Amino acid sequence: MKALWLEHRQLRLRDDVPMPARRGEALIRVRLAGVCGTDLEMVKGYYPFTGVLGHEFVGEVVQIDDACSDWLGKRVVGEINAVCGQCEQCRNGRPTHCENRTVLGILNRDGVFAEYVSLPPDNLHRVPDSVPDEAAVFTEPLAAALEIQQQVQIRPTDRVLLVGAGRLGQLIAQTLALTGAGVQVVARHSHQQELLRARGISVLNEADVASRRYDVVVEATGSPEGFALARKAIRPRGTFVLKSTYKGEISLNLSPLVVDEITIVGSRCGPFAPALRLLEKREIDPTPLIAAEFGLNDGIRAFQEAEKRGVLKVLLRNA
Repeated sequence: MKALWLEHRQLRLRDDVPMPARRGEALIRVRLAGVCGTDLEMVKGYYPFTGVLGHEFVGEVVQIDDACSDWLGKRVVGEINAVCGQCEQCRNGRPTHCENRTVLGILNRDGVFAEYVSLPPDNLHRVPDSVPDEAAVFTEPLAAALEIQQQVQIRPTDRVLLVGAGRLGQLIAQTLALTGAGVQVVARHSHQQELLRARGISVLNEADVASRRYDVVVEATGSPEGFALARKAIRPRGTFVLKSTYKGEISLNLSPLVVDEITIVGSRCGPFAPALRLLEKREIDPTPLIAAEFGLNDGIRAFQEAEKRGVLKVLLRNA
């Protein structure tokens, strides 16, 4: 099959990648896939990986064991962590931290920038008929945005600051706005600002961020500068949510965090079912984030477009 293959930090289109053939898993024809910041960083060497990239997708089940035949022909999205169900983390309700997990397009499992992908049936979620592919492809990052509210109680009276309004930040802003809290977002690019304002979300310049005033601060830039701004904004005994992975190391004085009794929360994968419900009810509309769409044959060009400063979501469509 055709696929975008990463090896030695080089991405290339191949037409000889073997079809997925994992025992007991569903074979899915990928309809639409999204390029995210993690994919771009993987090409730069953020995490050692050889294989097919990509983990945001919507597809159609074309082959599955008879015991799960009701999935056949269904339009689906899929959770990216395939887990063992037997290790200590799995047994104690932390399957996304499975000690033996494979991760779609990231760790020991080929991803979705291909004609086909495979996943265990337990990873699959049916897409409601009313949700188009162009919205369903955002299910994985929308679920990641919702994970913040799984981890942190956000009250309507809270002052919340989001630093970063890129691909994931836009979804985080929309989900935080649903809490009724006073949400403000630091967004650098005019297009990002326009999207936020169109949804009634308050936008700030970096210079206008008040020091030590916010109850909850979410850092979604993955940059040392974003981290520093977020740290400046959090009040004593506030909650600091890290929603990005960071390249390399950050120099950090921990003493002020101790003195101010700051709660630090790392946050990544989230719940798919609520994400799909929000898309079905149209309480979240991710489609304005789509900047460009390419065919799989033009996958290299799609990555080049996604790397451009300020560009939001680039999609890859299978013919």
